[in-house]
This record gives sequence, structure tokens and C-alpha cells, in this order.
Amino acid sequence: MNYKQIAENILVAIGGTENVAAAAHCATRLRLVLRDNSLVDEKLLEEIDAVKGTFASEGQYQIIIGTGTVNEVHREFAKLTGIDDMSKEDLKKEGTKKLNPVQQFVKMLSDIFVPILPAIVAGGLLMGIYNIFSSPDLFFEGQSLIEVYPNLADLAAMINTFANAAFVFLPVLIGFSATKRFGGNPYLGAVMGMIMVHPDLLNGWGYGGAVAEGEIPTWNIFGLEVGKIGYQGTVLPVLAASFVLAKLENLFRKGIPAALDNLLTPLLTVLVTGALTFTLIGPIMRAGGNLLTDSLVWLYDTLGFVGGALFGLVYSPIVITGMHHSFIAVETQLLADIARTGGSFLFPIVSMSNVAQGAAALAVLFITKNAKMKSLASASGISAMLGITEPAMFGVNLKLRYPFYAALIGSAVASAYITLYQVKSVALGPAALPGVIAIRPDVIGHFVIGLIISISVTFAVTILFSKKMKSAEKV
Repeated sequence: MNYKQIAENILVAIGGTENVAAAAHCATRLRLVLRDNSLVDEKLLEEIDAVKGTFASEGQYQIIIGTGTVNEVHREFAKLTGIDDMSKEDLKKEGTKKLNPVQQFVKMLSDIFVPILPAIVAGGLLMGIYNIFSSPDLFFEGQSLIEVYPNLADLAAMINTFANAAFVFLPVLIGFSATKRFGGNPYLGAVMGMIMVHPDLLNGWGYGGAVAEGEIPTWNIFGLEVGKIGYQGTVLPVLAASFVLAKLENLFRKGIPAALDNLLTPLLTVLVTGALTFTLIGPIMRAGGNLLTDSLVWLYDTLGFVGGALFGLVYSPIVITGMHHSFIAVETQLLADIARTGGSFLFPIVSMSNVAQGAAALAVLFITKNAKMKSLASASGISAMLGITEPAMFGVNLKLRYPFYAALIGSAVASAYITLYQVKSVALGPAALPGVIAIRPDVIGHFVIGLIISISVTFAVTILFSKKMKSAEKV
């Protein structure tokens, strides 16, 4: 490949050097912050053989090139523009400046929860494995696997301990990540999370029962009764506490003399934030979190399959805006409070949407006669089936439009079906075909049927649309 020529062609298509504010690359994509996205000539970009697709997200314009090739193209691109390579973090900060307040809020949630996702995914999937051991009627009628084979009971118990850890100590994970995002010392954030789940406190999951029995333990501080209640399984209280901690730490650091900074700043930050957390922040945010969770569960139970269909229909358009990152916080709350919610209904619906995008792209593989589009459709379609939808959505389906519309229909039909049968997940994971392990064991069969519906309906509708709209000849 002539990497210099590719870089020159890309530069012309995106509006020239003066339109590039920042540049970096990841494993497969050239990531740019452009001053004006409207100056990009999409048609010209599509004609470049090395370009596999493009999309805009979080203030960045990303050009999909491919592993290995992108490194060489970026090197030539940097020479042409005179812009040094930036870290992805610096590029994100530059891109954030272009976002509106709502987009910035969603990005903030993403920045907090994405780093801790591996821990939540691991814990959730382990919970799914434990459910395989302990759920009755899964392998034997009326009995669980450990009831039939008691020698497996200790193994199941050990897995259950591993599974619960991430959710029991969730405030510690969120405290670290959120405080870092808000500009504070992440280790002080972790300490605040530890305080909120300290064993001396009433376990957060026993709070409802303690209220009913009127047995809430308290501290008596100069006549003020403060509840000794833990915050296991909560999200909003620790987010708010982390924000206050970060701001207080920076405030104290500015006002305290340098000689006393290391001594007094951490002390006052933890002391004041802790006091505010148990008197004001925690109780208010706990009530807010419970209201949010109860509202979502009520909507899910009330709207039923109609609500599921609507969410399945709009999820992919939400992804285009980048707003889908806000669902991570909601899903985390649903899973953390699984005893009350029964799991997350969002994950199964997202899985239906993702495989629909994959099925639409794979249908294009059989429709198009364009060799470049065939290659992109096959690779991106398989990728979407495994949970990575951007190449299929932006590189194929949105370009041709009719596959995207077909995917929305397939997702809506499948989401209506799984909502009708109350399919929920006990974990986060790859929201697509591999997501089956994250589903509650008693409804795995309905989840698989939902996947089949999503794929088959989308595939059939894509082919139908291609014939009706005569789009196959234009590809």
C-alpha cells in the first residue's frame, strides 16, 4: 500500500489540514477531532480502498482502516498535518469540548463505569455459573445440580463468594473510578467506598427489613441521630459522595499551607465527606436510587412487550448519539439490587439489537455485488454477532439505510418476545450471541429464541427492502 497517498486522500476528504484539531489512532481506527464535521466528503472517503467505514462519536470523527495499516497511515498523516500523536485520553478531552452538556454528562458516566466493567462482568458471569449449579429444573426436574450431586456444593459456594465480591464492594470500585474522574485522589475515593460498606454498619440489603421492624441502628452525635446504614448494592450515593469528596479535597488543598497539606487535606476531606454522606448525601441519594429502580421496574412490568418493542426499536438510534453509555449506570444499579429487580432487562434487549445489526450486514453480503462492501459486510456482520456493532452499523447499515431500518424491525420484534417472557440477565457481558451465559437460567431458552427471531426477521426484511427499494443495483 502507498500509505502516504492514502493519508493524502483522507486529508483531502476531511477538509484539509486546517480542519484537523487533533489526531490519534487505536488498533483499527484513525481518531480525529475535526473543527467542522460538515466539511467531510463522505463519498470521497468511501472511494479510498483502505477506508472500511467512518462514524462520529463523543466529539471524534473515526475512520476505520484496520489493524497494522492504521499505524502506517497515521504516521504519514502526522507528517502531512504537522500534528503530533496524542494519547487517547488527551484526544477524548479535546473531543469533549465539542459536546453539549447532555453529551458531556453521558460521557462522564461512561468514563466512570467503563473502567470498572471488567470487574462487574466477571462477577456477573460467575453469578451465572453459580445459578447453573443452584437452579432447580435446569438439568433435573424439581432439583438443582448441587442437590443431585452434593459433592459440588462447596465448589458452587466458592464460586458464589467470588461472584458476590464485586457487588458487595461496588461502592469501593465506583468511589475509586468516580473520584479520579472528578479530579480527586482516587484512593481517598476508595476509602470513602470502604466506609460506606464497613462491616460495623447495617448491611444495605437488610435496610428494608430493618425499617419494617423499626430496628435501624444509629449514632448519637450531640443529640443528632445518624443512621448506621451501609450502601451495598447502590450507585447514586457513592457517585454523589465521590463528587463532593473530589471538590472538597481540591478546596482544602488550595486553602491549607503546603507544610500541612499532606496531613490535613486527607483528614478533613474524609471526615467532612463521611459526615455529609451519612447525614445528607446517602439518605437522599438512596431514596433517589430506589425511586429510579422502582420506576424502571414499574415501566417494564406495566408496558410489557410493547415497552420492550419500543426500546428494541430505538436502541440503535440511541447508540448513534452516544447516549447508550448512560445505560451502564442503570444496568449496574439493576444488577446490584438483583434481589429486588430480578436482574437487568436492558442487557437482553441490547443483545437483540446488536445481533439484528449483524444480521442486516450479513444480508448485505448476499445482496451486494460490490467487492469492497462484501468484505466489509462479512467481517463487520460477524463482529456484531459477537457484540461489536460499530463497523456493521456505521460501515454498512447506515450507509445503505435499508439494512439499518430492517435491523430496527428485527430488534423490535425480538425484544417484544423476550419482554413477554420476562427475560433478564444476571450479569453484564458481550451483548450478543455470547451473552447467553449472562442470562437467568430459567429463561435462557426464550433468550435463544429471541436471538433466532432477531436474526431471521432482520435478514428477511433486509432482503425484502433491497428488492422493493431497488437498492441492490446502487451498491
